[in-house]
Amino acid sequence: MSKKILNKFILPEELKKTLDKVDNVTIPQSRQQLLQLALGNEKNNIFEVSYDVPGKGKIVEAAIAKCKNGAAVNYTDIYMRRRDPDCMVVADEGETDKPKYQDKYGADFKPLRDSTFKWLGKQDLILMPFMAGGQELGYPALLVAPDNAGFFAGGLSDLQGFIPQDEIPEGFKPKAIIYLAPPFRHTHFDGKQIVVHNRLNGLHELFSYNLYPGPSAKKGIYGVLLNIGEAEGWVTVHASTVRVITPYENIITIMHEGASGGGKSEMIEHIQRQMDGRIVLGKHTLTGEKLYIELTDTCELQPVTDDMALCHPSLQNGSKKLVVKDAEQGWFLRINHITKYGTDPHYEKLCIHPKEPLIFLNLDGKPDSTCLIWEHIMDEPGKACPNPRVIMPRRFVPDTVDEPVEIDIRSFGVRTPACTKEQPSYGIMGLFHVLPPSLGWLWRLVAPRGHDNPSITDSVGMSSEGVGSYWPFATGRMVDQANLLLEQIGNTPSTRFKLIPNQHIGVYKVGFMPQWIAREYMARRGSARFRPEQLEPSRCALLGYSLQSLKIDGIHLPKGFLQVNCQPEVGNEGYDAGAKILSDFFKKELKQFITPDLNPLGKRIIECCMDDGTLEDYLKLMPIRM
Repeated sequence: MSKKILNKFILPEELKKTLDKVDNVTIPQSRQQLLQLALGNEKNNIFEVSYDVPGKGKIVEAAIAKCKNGAAVNYTDIYMRRRDPDCMVVADEGETDKPKYQDKYGADFKPLRDSTFKWLGKQDLILMPFMAGGQELGYPALLVAPDNAGFFAGGLSDLQGFIPQDEIPEGFKPKAIIYLAPPFRHTHFDGKQIVVHNRLNGLHELFSYNLYPGPSAKKGIYGVLLNIGEAEGWVTVHASTVRVITPYENIITIMHEGASGGGKSEMIEHIQRQMDGRIVLGKHTLTGEKLYIELTDTCELQPVTDDMALCHPSLQNGSKKLVVKDAEQGWFLRINHITKYGTDPHYEKLCIHPKEPLIFLNLDGKPDSTCLIWEHIMDEPGKACPNPRVIMPRRFVPDTVDEPVEIDIRSFGVRTPACTKEQPSYGIMGLFHVLPPSLGWLWRLVAPRGHDNPSITDSVGMSSEGVGSYWPFATGRMVDQANLLLEQIGNTPSTRFKLIPNQHIGVYKVGFMPQWIAREYMARRGSARFRPEQLEPSRCALLGYSLQSLKIDGIHLPKGFLQVNCQPEVGNEGYDAGAKILSDFFKKELKQFITPDLNPLGKRIIECCMDDGTLEDYLKLMPIRM
């Protein structure tokens, strides 16, 4: 790298001094160069990413196989194959509800920060500029990483794009910098995934002390956007978005939010069918009986976002609908549901025959072979890793929508366990529910992480992902994010709210079928409003309205799939016990938002929940547009 190129950057003094000590700095020019770095620039078909760790010797963090269709990355430490939800620490003195470095470790962050720069100064480095949040509305950012972590840089470039060496503008001044230093997780953090956020004046530093891209390349940049939005008064929501075109050419746009595992990526996937074309609506968990339906014509899907939807003020247009744009250039797709050939022909084709090589994680890829996305790496004999991933540049996905879109429906996904009279749970949600905006806001405050979550290390029982379901990635205060979401919902009354479960409806195992069926049904309805006789208040007020009936392509769904208490294995007894579990969970999670800084309307909505308010009470607080 020439000094002339480096002079294009306006960098903090610590980084400039660090770069002066480095022998080799690579500023990538092409995606192909990044993929070569990912494989160690060697002819070997297996490349080990390893580091010499004081007191521990050589530690191999990951092995990368060069496959015909890309690079298959596998972590030697099983713990590193999923995101740790407690990985974030804040080192600065700004306002935050997150754990502070000083409080957690009993020391100031500065000595470790200095040691990190010292370590980086002894490495050959990758310096990769990019625009966090997209080219048009994004913010200048930079990755500083050891050059043997090329797969990390390649993954980040696929997720956020990058600026090639010969296109770097003069005076490029990053507002965010990721410093990657993997050995420190062993020397300072007992092997844990830790990402330290340090919000300085005009610069957001992320010190990533691990190689899993989830907490830093993916969610760390999300945290940067949330921090900027908090200061400027807007939100990047945790959502997939899809434009749905029916066989009759009706068009509707759905944005699906939810905690990790809540079905965001699945909302933009095609409905899964059996080999004979039938669709399994659900499988009875006690008898094994399967219920089938047939849909001859399904909708055309045009994906807009997969996980991060930018709601920048400049996009809003006075339509009274929320307007969003993708905050990413690529998607971090979880493919644990693809367990055999033919499960999802769309993504199988994209991954087996990609336009360019891809980066795979937690898949059993063999050198010189094709990495098959249904062959997941084993965590232990007989137990596959629940979090296989592929990083898919959105330009490789057919029919993606690049321009901003107006949202007709905001749905929220919840992973639910099976529910019976004998073993009641919160799995009492029907195929989908219609919510007033007030309840739409409450669900986004409590954001249940839900049942059997494959994306994170802690997935036992019912817990909260936190406000907006993006709270694990935010650095500020919960109440500020709650207020921003309420303001956003209040400003977009023409966007309607739905609640959709996945995994179970009562006693039936359903996977992600509820959201696929709901998507088909809502698209066919288009802008038509529900008639009063089509809906009735749910037995549990937190679930808004339940459907009285649902017919799609001439097929009536069983009422037990719409109102779970109608399933004889659940009944009113099991339903009411599940409703209490849900109500208690809401009350426990909502207490923390009642502070003097909470929006007064938000305070009344939360008080309504605490007082076991009825659906009518919620409607009085914020009316609904059916």
